[in-house]
Amino acid sequence: MPAPDGVKNHAPGTVTKKQHERRIGVDIGGTKIDALVFDHADKVIFEKRIDTPKDYEPMIKAVAGLVEEAGKGTVGIGAPGSGDPETGVWRNSNFVASNGQTLAKDLEAAIGRPIRIENDANCFALSEAKDGAGAGFGSIAFFTIGTGLGGGLVIDGKIIRGAHAEAAEFGHTGLPWMTELDWPPVKCFCGKQGCAEMYVSGTGLVLDYKRVTGFELTGQEIIARARLGAVAAAAALMRMQDRFARICANILNVIDPDIFVMGGGLSTLPELVEELPPHIARYTFSGKAIPRVERAKHGGNSGVRGAARLWG
Repeated sequence: MPAPDGVKNHAPGTVTKKQHERRIGVDIGGTKIDALVFDHADKVIFEKRIDTPKDYEPMIKAVAGLVEEAGKGTVGIGAPGSGDPETGVWRNSNFVASNGQTLAKDLEAAIGRPIRIENDANCFALSEAKDGAGAGFGSIAFFTIGTGLGGGLVIDGKIIRGAHAEAAEFGHTGLPWMTELDWPPVKCFCGKQGCAEMYVSGTGLVLDYKRVTGFELTGQEIIARARLGAVAAAAALMRMQDRFARICANILNVIDPDIFVMGGGLSTLPELVEELPPHIARYTFSGKAIPRVERAKHGGNSGVRGAARLWG
């Protein structure tokens, strides 16, 4: 059974000093599985990426194969979703094959050595807090903006998981201060309606554009058209920016973090990073709290780097 904080702990002495000199990280994504190894000096000495199998057992075997290829060392794994603190059953993952499974136990059995496993967005947050855009700040709120909207929170260098391992699920908070442009609430894969993820993400951008225009384009096509001056596409980006500003302001009103750090594919958009702070301020309690917003330093590698750092 996983420890209550969501990270699997093991008896002292299980991992030798020599093993700890090499730290293996694995990031299980919906389409790709990334692996890397840090040496004792935090230098990356191994990297590999493979396609994510669609089914559960092949995914477990694929991760075990990557770890074997990576060699000796501690093993940290990032995965979408989280483990129930009481039962260890995995839940709330957009890699739906892992839901209802004892993911940590099954991975550890297949790998044959102790592991630590954490939500993938939390791994991203840990990496950026350690030596990325959030380094040196006391409280950091993180977003991964891609197909979905992930979140993480690090305070004083520690991941905040909460009593039920459900803290910082920013993508599954309700979209705040909804307007007629947001109505009716969009149904989310989690079974609820109006989740932030369904408005600010690649999925949300596509759904919003189709709802307003009646035409279905990919997120990349919408962005490309916006850059060429297409009015409908540009308006879709502005709606997403405004919604993201509301989401961030809601977090600011509760936590008031020192910095927001943005990662994921859509974090390349200036509308969601450089141009965002004054829009957030409009929705804060004071109406003028302009937060610091930075793009993730390690980009797409933050998740796997954070997984490797689960052992310190």
